[in-house]
Amino acid sequence: FEKLATATNNFDLSNKLGQGGFGPVYKGILQDGKEIAVKRLSRSSGQGLEEFMNEVVVISKLQHRNLVRLLGCCIEGDEKMLMYEYMQNRSLDAYVFG
Repeated sequence: FEKLATATNNFDLSNKLGQGGFGPVYKGILQDGKEIAVKRLSRSSGQGLEEFMNEVVVISKLQHRNLVRLLGCCIEGDEKMLMYEYMQNRSLDAYVFG
């Protein structure tokens, strides 16, 4: 958790890329300079640990060169997060429709 908090400057709003059904997504930079996207599960989403772990398993099986890669996950206390490679051009719809 601490590494992701540091990478996103403590989940600062200036690093927020968007909001989805899962929760907010933040841009982060790891200590080695690698850019990442962090999906932070909203506590109000109602998704429990079992559902979160199922999502991690499904996403990890969907790795494909045309899909953003899941790099890892974090579960610490009430916090649940997914760490993805950062897409320079954001999402496909943002790229296509501006």
